[in-house]
Amino acid sequence: ADLLQKNSGTFSVGLWLDSDAFDCGFNFITTGFSVKLAALFAMLLMIVMRFSINYMHREAGFHRFFFIFSLFSSAMLMLILSGNVIGTFVGWEIAGLCSYLLVAYAYDRPVAAANATRVFVTNRIGDAGFILGIGLSYTWAESLNWSDINAAIGDLSKGEAAAIAFCFTIAALAKSAQLPFSPWLALAMEGPTPSSAAFYGAVMVHAGVFLIIMLAPLISQTPLVMAMLIFSGATTSLYSYFVGLTQTDVKSSLVFATSGQLSLMFLECGLGFWQLASWHLCAHAVVRGYLVLTAPSFMHNVKDIPVKPVAIKFRWLFTASLQRFWIGQITDWVLVKPIRNLARDLSYFDDNIVDRFMGVPAPVAIGFASSLAHLEEHTLGIKLDASLDKSNSTFVIGTGLVGAFAGWITGLVHWFEDRLVLEGISKDALHFGREMGHLANKFETQVLRPRYLVLLVFITLLVAF
Repeated sequence: ADLLQKNSGTFSVGLWLDSDAFDCGFNFITTGFSVKLAALFAMLLMIVMRFSINYMHREAGFHRFFFIFSLFSSAMLMLILSGNVIGTFVGWEIAGLCSYLLVAYAYDRPVAAANATRVFVTNRIGDAGFILGIGLSYTWAESLNWSDINAAIGDLSKGEAAAIAFCFTIAALAKSAQLPFSPWLALAMEGPTPSSAAFYGAVMVHAGVFLIIMLAPLISQTPLVMAMLIFSGATTSLYSYFVGLTQTDVKSSLVFATSGQLSLMFLECGLGFWQLASWHLCAHAVVRGYLVLTAPSFMHNVKDIPVKPVAIKFRWLFTASLQRFWIGQITDWVLVKPIRNLARDLSYFDDNIVDRFMGVPAPVAIGFASSLAHLEEHTLGIKLDASLDKSNSTFVIGTGLVGAFAGWITGLVHWFEDRLVLEGISKDALHFGREMGHLANKFETQVLRPRYLVLLVFITLLVAF
């Protein structure tokens, strides 16, 4: 289509949702950087999948791995090629879910499960920014298509453009593990090597950079967001460089090398070198995917090559690097602990205030389960359960203020039924009730005959008209 010059840039499959002024369709980008990147990612994913056949052979969960990996591949292509923010967000979320499932591939190991949860929760912060960006785009740009959002720069105020760009930038920084979200990337390497190569080496980790490049026309008009990209990219590159110097295992070294390269891409975007960032993204995806795939054999390949140790010139910097600048601990202190304390306080309030006031279900022995059982006991003149002492049992027991009130009302109704209703029912009354039931059945049978139904319809029409 490009060679024939008949490519309109988008291909619409159909309309997904149409409600009043809101409409969202299935449309895909058919030209430009998205198509080239999708082709590159598809090739890399195919290589990783072929590599996984032998690497994951006889592993527990072999079929589960390929199911999740195939779902991830389709999600990434959806993310890259979608022409509107809704389709991109769907791919964004499915890819994040697959990331969680493969980090926790060995879910029977506590470390894998804990790391997967931490990775998943951290990325949800970025997803919140993405959702807010979608809402602001529809409210101010009045469209959900990427091309329309970028074209609406002239109609947006500086504050509106900055707000939209800021929300999507938060999502991009979280997805590509830039400060302050960097620690999750090292935790995510707990999964199998093929998934690490695809998710955090070659494909998914670049989704944040891709999102920034997609919004290049909008972000270029927001100096505040450009400065934010420069600051985040510069600080993350320094962080990754120093922490990477003190890593003692291959995967961790590759993780911080990846984070450092991604930070340079954000720095290039912040400086306005959009084309350079695009080339950098594609080249890094190929190289990093290869390095992660060959990580298991790296120690075998370099066993005869001595590693030159890094000299300690600044002990404080060396200690900070070993501790990864305490970013994980700071996050726990600033966010995790306050949230846990709040949850603990809310649980205490619920247990000691709300439950005591409203009442909670309690397993209690009910003397008479139903009125029928009570009637049978009254008729026979014996107790159905000799272990229950009627003088000491109550019809219902409630807890809390509301439960006590409900128990009092229930007991009152039960007393009325016991004293006035059931006591007044005799055998003659039961026989009379059965006879009335038989008569009602006969009447219904007669009424349902065709001639009577026609008569009822005729009478209804006469009354109506």
